[in-house]
Amino acid sequence: MNRVITPVFALLAATLLAAGCASTGDFAPAPAKADIKGAPDYLIGPGDSLSIQVWRNPEVSTSVTVRPDGKINTPLVDDMVAANKTPTQLERDLEKHLAKFIQDPIVTVMVTGFNGPYSQQIRVIGQAAKPQALQYREKMSLMDVMIAVGGITDFAAGNKATIVRTYGGKQQQFSVRLDDLIRGGDISANVEMMPGDVLIIPESFF
Repeated sequence: MNRVITPVFALLAATLLAAGCASTGDFAPAPAKADIKGAPDYLIGPGDSLSIQVWRNPEVSTSVTVRPDGKINTPLVDDMVAANKTPTQLERDLEKHLAKFIQDPIVTVMVTGFNGPYSQQIRVIGQAAKPQALQYREKMSLMDVMIAVGGITDFAAGNKATIVRTYGGKQQQFSVRLDDLIRGGDISANVEMMPGDVLIIPESFF
């Protein structure tokens, strides 16, 4: 039976192959500090934990987890869509609904447990010990990612790894030095990650 290779997997394979053959000089080094201010606002997703505080109304303040269908239930609010909204957008929507019961409600929404849409998770592919998608955490670093995926395999070309980052609607690719960071203990090789980053770890061919 012939296997059908989709354009997405074909592109991924080509990217991994190119990364494995390239030198770290082909891409600029990843910036040590991520410009989170310039990144898109965080969007709430299924599985996120939210702390919802209504000023001067503790009886309707609560903590909830966004359901798989993207909705939440709170005191006085049933089945409100929370997914794909920023915390500020959800605050305004809750205030509009609560205004039916409370005079001039002021709502604060804090995301206490991040999961979020796939587009804002960090994905690790290639020669990681456990390739996977990770929940983004504030100030998450490359070292944090490596700990979460169990490091790299013996076949990894760690210093040829790259980060693919979408910023301002444009896609950029940066080199990172995983061998220096993990095996050499060079902390200067550690960099901050951004939501939506894809870390590509190619295989060494020699």
